[in-house]
Amino acid sequence: MGKMITAILAIAVISGAAYYALNHGSRGSSAEGASAPRRQLDNVRGAASRIESDADQRARDLESKMGDSQ
Repeated sequence: MGKMITAILAIAVISGAAYYALNHGSRGSSAEGASAPRRQLDNVRGAASRIESDADQRARDLESKMGDSQ
């Protein structure tokens, strides 16, 4: 029974340390305050927005060309 309690407490301590390290340990490492994954996600969102607007513009151009030819 004592070994089981010791194992459970060890797992809890390790989990707590890992949680703290992942969520609090890397704060302040970037100059802007935003983490690298956050910046990368923002870049991907911006690129997706540009791709969508380019596709919309091409669709409008194609639609106007097809309307002019008829």
